[in-house]
Amino acid sequence: MVDLTKAPFHLDDAQVAWVEDTLAAMGPQEKAGQLFVHLSRGSDPGELPRLARLKPGGITRFFMGGLEEEANFLDAAQAQAEVPLLVSSDLEGSRMSLPFGTEVPNPLALAAVDDLGATRQVAQIMAREAAAIGVNWTFTPVIDINAAFRSPIVATRGLGSDPVRIKAHALATIAEFQAQGVAATVKHWPGEGHDDRDQHLVTTIIPLSVEEWEATHGALYRAAIEAGVMSVMSAHIAFPAMVRAEDPDSGVEAFRPASVSPILTEDLLRRRLGFNGVIVSDATPMAGFGAWAPRSEMLPEVIMAGCDVILFSNDPEGDHALIEAAVADGRITAARLDEAVRRVLGLKAALGLHRGVKPAAREKIGTKGDREAARAVTARAPTLVKDVKSVLPLSVDRYRRVLVISGGVVFPFMPVPLPLELPDMLRAEGFEVTVYEKGMQIEPKDWDLMIYAFAEETLLTRGRIFLDWLKLMGDFGMSMRRWWHEVPTVMISFGYPYMLYDAPRVPCYINAYSSMTSMQAAVVDCLVGRTPFEGRSPVDPFCGLEDARY
Repeated sequence: MVDLTKAPFHLDDAQVAWVEDTLAAMGPQEKAGQLFVHLSRGSDPGELPRLARLKPGGITRFFMGGLEEEANFLDAAQAQAEVPLLVSSDLEGSRMSLPFGTEVPNPLALAAVDDLGATRQVAQIMAREAAAIGVNWTFTPVIDINAAFRSPIVATRGLGSDPVRIKAHALATIAEFQAQGVAATVKHWPGEGHDDRDQHLVTTIIPLSVEEWEATHGALYRAAIEAGVMSVMSAHIAFPAMVRAEDPDSGVEAFRPASVSPILTEDLLRRRLGFNGVIVSDATPMAGFGAWAPRSEMLPEVIMAGCDVILFSNDPEGDHALIEAAVADGRITAARLDEAVRRVLGLKAALGLHRGVKPAAREKIGTKGDREAARAVTARAPTLVKDVKSVLPLSVDRYRRVLVISGGVVFPFMPVPLPLELPDMLRAEGFEVTVYEKGMQIEPKDWDLMIYAFAEETLLTRGRIFLDWLKLMGDFGMSMRRWWHEVPTVMISFGYPYMLYDAPRVPCYINAYSSMTSMQAAVVDCLVGRTPFEGRSPVDPFCGLEDARY
């Protein structure tokens, strides 16, 4: 029996009674529905009727419309729900910020600022705005350790490579989210960042010993649980050493994803670490999940392995039917079904949803004060990694003619890169700026300054992020040219902080971590000397290369 009076739920008698009464009134179909959180985005007129029919435990809303449209949708979804919905979002900042809300820095930028007061302030803004629109659950903070610099999925979503810094900022974030009535989630259990692949594309693997894991990822999860985090996301990540410690003859089972591993989810997380809150799987359409076995086998195993919530589905009706069939034939036991649903309802009661859901408070979103506060934090993130030829500060007198070479803002949800605003910002400073186009011939005598500007944050299905010289320049010969001996050169990364790996000899390199407009403006202020570079690298920007330091 789940004890909902204990951490992290801390329910009183009335809340427990609501959970038990609600559970008792449900049939198998309604219980199965509570196990699902479905992806929700856009303005499909059929979505509200579909939600009414499926009766899921919740939705994850990807905000793509305006404030009124999104607020009206969530108000309507809650109004029609017989049991209040958990409404989740990935509150990761930068381009994952609410599009109609305050633009806030991503976790790696906050780690570069390395001020717990600033982290708390940003978390308060995110949580306040999320709660105002109707979000009550966030799948953050990310407590992965960016140990493998080639990881295309951790870098800007995480808090760096130092577990001490990660712990401090993660605990501050959890406290502020949950104080605002938004349940926090730590991810990606049992730990990402030592494998340089992306679990959206492949099951990733923790290469650590049990002792190494306990001192790093294990310590972070224990701290989050002790701090009262309300949920953990069990990911499509294998941990062979831990499984083999339990079963030396496990064979291929040592590589079973945590999301369907009883050893990693039920035994390790529930029993050994003592986590009593909600365990949500990572998105089940990911290849790291689907590559392991057929979905008809995998989906019931998510619940039986110890997860309480199945995240996302490409076929909601079909997946609900799979779970209902597994309940009917005993692959999901009645006891395990009730345990999972009891925790889901317990989370809803802990958030006060049993007392009714308030309509969106539009006036609390994107306030002048919050925008100014976020910009002030953002201004402290840009990090001058090196400037060995004293290129900075920039001035029109020294560098009137500027050539900007950029691949634009690469974002997974956009079919083509978005243009950076940096060139126009530099023009506003009085510089004569030309943006490189493929096919252009570059004559050093024509330019006083060259700026390479990249904007690739680590967001989903990238596979690899690197400085692709051929793609950037568009020509075999041009891809091999380096003009920085003849023209003063600055390289700026508004995202992935490891571009020096492919350009170790560039004389001036800046990490800005995020491609949002306010970060580009902050970098310009630093470039021209109006404000200092205050950021401190939360990772090794030199990628272990000694020559990159010079």
